[in-house]
Amino acid sequence: MKFKIKAYNLQELGQRTNQEDSLFPALGKSTSDDRLFVLCDGMGGHEKGEVASATVCETLSRVILSAWHPGEVLSDELFLQALSAAYDALDAKDNGEERKMGTTLTFLCLHASGATVAHIGDSRIYQLRPASKNTSARIVFRTQDHSLVNDLVKIGEITEEEAKHHPQKNVITRAMQPCQEHRAKADIAHLTDILPGDYFYMCSDGMLEEASDENILNIITKPNATDEQKLEMLRNVTEENKDNHTAHLIHIDKVEGDASIASNEESHSPVKGTWITPEFNKPKKKRKVWPWIVGIAIIAVIAAAASFFMCGGKNCASELVGDSIKLAPAKVRPIEQKKGYAKKGHGTATSCYKSAPRYCSEGQPPER
Repeated sequence: MKFKIKAYNLQELGQRTNQEDSLFPALGKSTSDDRLFVLCDGMGGHEKGEVASATVCETLSRVILSAWHPGEVLSDELFLQALSAAYDALDAKDNGEERKMGTTLTFLCLHASGATVAHIGDSRIYQLRPASKNTSARIVFRTQDHSLVNDLVKIGEITEEEAKHHPQKNVITRAMQPCQEHRAKADIAHLTDILPGDYFYMCSDGMLEEASDENILNIITKPNATDEQKLEMLRNVTEENKDNHTAHLIHIDKVEGDASIASNEESHSPVKGTWITPEFNKPKKKRKVWPWIVGIAIIAVIAAAASFFMCGGKNCASELVGDSIKLAPAKVRPIEQKKGYAKKGHGTATSCYKSAPRYCSEGQPPER
């Protein structure tokens, strides 16, 4: 498939003193020739979140662009090689401190077979389609957050509306961090249902403080509004946001190369493509909900006891550090040992590797 696009991005501090989000292409540098887009939301002790996000953005884009050219198919093998190189680059910048830097990842590449999207954490990628004669505007595709509340929604413990106001809504279950025995895996999807007029919207969670999926859909697919006006509307929605907020907006102006897909203007299928799901995240047989409740309660008790022991009896989870992320200190294991946990936040973290919902064997669940 060949694409003609218009690409835009925005980035603002919110009420923070430093910018920990990173994006590729850089702010104001997107052009109609770009086919690779990366966005990362960093976090880390001693203001190293920007180091983590910039390192992943730079390394991932550089490795891919050195081996891939627009118009070619992007293989999963190349993406995974670039992801591994990004982890290696993070390892090289680790200072050995207990509080580890880290970052989320969102990735989009438009290529000969369609689009490859990948993500780690709670930064999102949307594919949105404006209304046509016979269909309403809709979200064709959206990544699923690697977060505690999203896991609870999936098992029926809470509703999506309750998740918006849940006290642990900032806890995430995957992040890219240095020197981890078990590196967090990316969810990868291959999208082929891409039509002229579609939009891809990539954003850090800061863009979502006051914007729901419905808000985003209404703004980006608003009839008779220019792309520049839509970008300004997104800025207006986020002007009171506390967190850093960053976004890519990619308008698919023209699609060539696959007539059966490019001409399918009235397609009703939500996603035409293939999911590549990490082994530990494969769906399991449906289970009753009550064992989850008991399990979560037991884990909460263990986590509280562990936190109490490691913090000398203090409620360490109540401390706000940096990116408004609550962190419970926990013991950092040497790299050669295996257990650990992942946190989004300015704090200790190693990666969780058990099936979702992934709670860690030490300390408390990670919180943003």
